[in-house]
Amino acid sequence: MSIFDTFLNYRVFVETLPLILSGLATTLTLGVVCILVGFFVGIGLAMLRLYGPSPVRFVTVAYIDVFRSIPVLVLLFVVYYALPFAGIRFSSFTAASTSISMISAAYSAEIIRAGIVAIPKGQFEAARALGLHFYSTMLKVILPQAIRIVVPPLTSNAINVMKDTALASVVAMPDLLKQANQAQALAANPTPLIVAAAIYLIILLPLVRLVGMLEKRLAKSER
Repeated sequence: MSIFDTFLNYRVFVETLPLILSGLATTLTLGVVCILVGFFVGIGLAMLRLYGPSPVRFVTVAYIDVFRSIPVLVLLFVVYYALPFAGIRFSSFTAASTSISMISAAYSAEIIRAGIVAIPKGQFEAARALGLHFYSTMLKVILPQAIRIVVPPLTSNAINVMKDTALASVVAMPDLLKQANQAQALAANPTPLIVAAAIYLIILLPLVRLVGMLEKRLAKSER
């Protein structure tokens, strides 16, 4: 048996492609949900850490530090397998999206906080001079500039989130990796795993290149 028959078997590819594509749809849905939830919750956490009352800032910092320290796999096991002992049960999708989003939000919060801190104080003073209240200042003046500054690290975080979705298979979610594993078992051939790896590469490689382009563009604009 040749290497192509073992790892790139066309017959196995055709037979298992529908199963793999169903997993791809689940992975993309999970990834988009986690990226969006992590981003918007991260904005809220960044604002609370910078401008909230002292007790709220303390809790926010604790959340950010703790969830940046917890591996996604550990949190997945806790949410999906441990919480049912406390009477709290989630579906595999909810458990995966909750776990990944909580960690993504912690990283997004630190990235966005750094962007806000990088905005010159003169921008705040100018907004105040124009009569803008705090929320208008943040929404119309500060956050748009801060997000622009931190687009490269936010994109890198989005890439990490997409890669972390592969861990959702441990909670029996039919994502791309889970379906590829199942297809491999049914076909007794590793071709589905090679296909899944190629799909991850096709999705993530353009994002990796995008980060490099954004960093170069930002560096030029700052000169």
